[in-house]
Amino acid sequence: MSAGSKTKVLIIDDSAVIRHLLTEILNQADIEVVGTAQDPILAKNKIRDLKPDVITLDVEMPRMDGLTFLAELMKTDPIPVVMVSALTQKGCETTLRALELGAIDYITKPSIDVSSGVINLGDEIIKKVRLAAKAKVRQVKVEPKVKTSSSTLALTSTSDKIIAIGASTGGTQAVTEIIMKLPESTPGILVVQHMPPVFTRSFAERLNSISRIDVKEAVSGDRVLRGTALIAPGNRHMTVKRSGAMYYVEIIDGPMVNFVRPSVDVLFRSVAKYAGRNAVGVILTGMGEDGARGMLEMKEAGAFTIAQDEASSVVFGMPKRAIELGAVDKVAPLDEIPLLLAQLL
Repeated sequence: MSAGSKTKVLIIDDSAVIRHLLTEILNQADIEVVGTAQDPILAKNKIRDLKPDVITLDVEMPRMDGLTFLAELMKTDPIPVVMVSALTQKGCETTLRALELGAIDYITKPSIDVSSGVINLGDEIIKKVRLAAKAKVRQVKVEPKVKTSSSTLALTSTSDKIIAIGASTGGTQAVTEIIMKLPESTPGILVVQHMPPVFTRSFAERLNSISRIDVKEAVSGDRVLRGTALIAPGNRHMTVKRSGAMYYVEIIDGPMVNFVRPSVDVLFRSVAKYAGRNAVGVILTGMGEDGARGMLEMKEAGAFTIAQDEASSVVFGMPKRAIELGAVDKVAPLDEIPLLLAQLL
């Protein structure tokens, strides 16, 4: 897309109402909807002829589902994609798989009063389409790992180390790529990924199914144990506490921080306070600056800090800000971060 030109969008959705509403919202925002299609089969020729900068893609459609189409698209004509899905358990699981396949972000359809609901999401839709137009398309190859009995045995001992990870846009891909490569002996991991409540539960379950370590959505009182990863629940902050040599998490309400909840800064600051030099902080792809100041506090407390590099980031916002603040000890490509963690811990 050339400088100063409008972002060109192709809308793929089997609902005529959704196609109309998205077209109205985006065109009013000085974004050009160059075409629509009611299913992926019809969309294929339009992609070739219209050359859109961004595609919005429904998950469930006739003739070809969104996931099958997305997988094909990323192999032949990689284009930034924003998924459109229902906020249901099935919808969340499908959307998470789409993010693994290379989708940039997602929009959740309202379950009732669709027209008013979509209109109310107008600002979010515009923001995510504009972000997608600037984002880097990347694929993550997810190969399921078989859990072994050693991961269960590892749960009997407390970890005296903590890995704290923060991410936003593109982060489901990045977090997945890191966690699925880590062995059962890895110290306890705490993850804040910006997403709604139902999505965080599905994300944890998905990670648990493909990783060697055990992954779950965190609840207050969960211990931070070797061979486990705890995902902050959507719309709640997660902090770490310490009782003697034992670390545990507390899930709290409270105001948004950096316009988000859960906030990476909230987690990182608590890790700086209670774990200090026994922690490693990792800040991954994402828009904005959530986590940058908290990472600086971690570094000042003696923790080792890592930022994903620009080349491998879908959006180089959060890592860039942390680097600018002097909060980062090491900048690394995503595929090198698991090895770095193994060397440090």
